[in-house]
Amino acid sequence: MIFHEGDKGDGFYMVEKGKIKVFKLSFEGKEQILHIYGPGHTFGEVPVFEGKNFPASSMALEKSIIIFLPRGKFVDLITTTPGLGMILLADLSKRLRDFTIQIENLSLKEVPARLAAYILTLAKEQKNEKQVTLPISKAQLSNLIGTTPETVSRILKKMIDASYIEVQTKTIFIKDNEGLLELSESGSLS
Repeated sequence: MIFHEGDKGDGFYMVEKGKIKVFKLSFEGKEQILHIYGPGHTFGEVPVFEGKNFPASSMALEKSIIIFLPRGKFVDLITTTPGLGMILLADLSKRLRDFTIQIENLSLKEVPARLAAYILTLAKEQKNEKQVTLPISKAQLSNLIGTTPETVSRILKKMIDASYIEVQTKTIFIKDNEGLLELSESGSLS
């Protein structure tokens, strides 16, 4: 664990190496992953600007190296280097846009559409329209898209049967990009 929801936020973090998840837990213990970050990404910035506690929890998904940036030193740095503030605002704006899409997906789209959209997002992030590597486990993927591992397995099987994809362990080969895009919008897997 790096921090728990409600912990005092006296700085934020940057991933140098590894993979970090930011998540919330319900009272029943159900996990909703909000973000998964790799090298170069910052996380936990909200308290730096808001002056309050962390609104979510974070933990390393694998052996990681993270850098802690204390609030006071960061405020001094951002005051003397306004361009840094613009870069951080751009990053936070992108995350807000991503959250808007995530909320739309979780509340308005069926699970097949959410899974297809995630695969297409990975393809864009990994700059490869033919294949993607899942950066997380099936259990973490199910938490990210708001379902169960069994449902993810069932939908992946249907996507394979419909010739949208092929799967070999953590590699997904995209066979029908247009079909996957249509599925990400309609959610209909016949």
